Amino acid sequence: MDNNLYKQAHIRALCAEYGFTPQKSFGQNYLITEKPIEKIIAAGELEPDDTVVEIGPGFGALTLAVAPLVEKVIAFEIEQALRPYWAGLAAEYSNVEVVWGDALEKIFNFQFSISKQYKVVANLPYSITSSVLRTLLELKNKPERIVVMVQEEVADRICARAGGMSLLAVSVQYYGRPKFVFKVTKGCFWPSPKIDSAVLAITDIKIPVGSDPVFFFKMARAAFAYKRKQMWKNIANELKIEPGFVKQAILAVVGNEKARAEDLGIVEWLKLEKAFM
Repeated sequence: MDNNLYKQAHIRALCAEYGFTPQKSFGQNYLITEKPIEKIIAAGELEPDDTVVEIGPGFGALTLAVAPLVEKVIAFEIEQALRPYWAGLAAEYSNVEVVWGDALEKIFNFQFSISKQYKVVANLPYSITSSVLRTLLELKNKPERIVVMVQEEVADRICARAGGMSLLAVSVQYYGRPKFVFKVTKGCFWPSPKIDSAVLAITDIKIPVGSDPVFFFKMARAAFAYKRKQMWKNIANELKIEPGFVKQAILAVVGNEKARAEDLGIVEWLKLEKAFM
């Protein structure tokens, strides 16, 4: 592992050498502090026989720290200018496979080439955080554990409880158990983002027993569609269910037929799904 990767001057020099400027649109903010990387690795609970998937490795500050600890790292990188950089590391880090292109387009098909359980450990490009999480959680071959760096406010939203829920929180908590692990200040990155970050861990990833994801998310999207309306109206209209029955079900589950979508925790959402199926 090259400790120069934690030095802003070295990262700047690499950018100049390979002829590109970090793009805000790609969320290219590179960690230049070792401590968060150590904590991310600890949260990943990595084992020597693990396969790790990473999205947005950049110059590899996280990748090259993870690689000696596991059997294989599969890293998805969109920045084509970095091809020569990673080619130069191939001999030393033979267990690192870089997949070039947009992870959101590549990872769905690539999952079928992973023959064993795997973990996701990544400093996610912030512009695609929600899309990446949704893609990973909806895969047929789901990861065993996801440990990712995201914007602090996004981590807070994902870990919300009843009374502060969003469709993003429901979507993640449906599949797994999210935990806010630790905060990472904006000064730990170059270029420095405008807001602080946080590491989020998602474990126990699976489809809840007896649940139908297609029906569940049709119900959830309907409930969140018009936040100023009481959710029974949204659900009755979208699912074509008699309004009186919807109100009764919400009353039985929540204790308040006038509840709004943000008022229900994931346990209540699953109970409500069963009431309508």
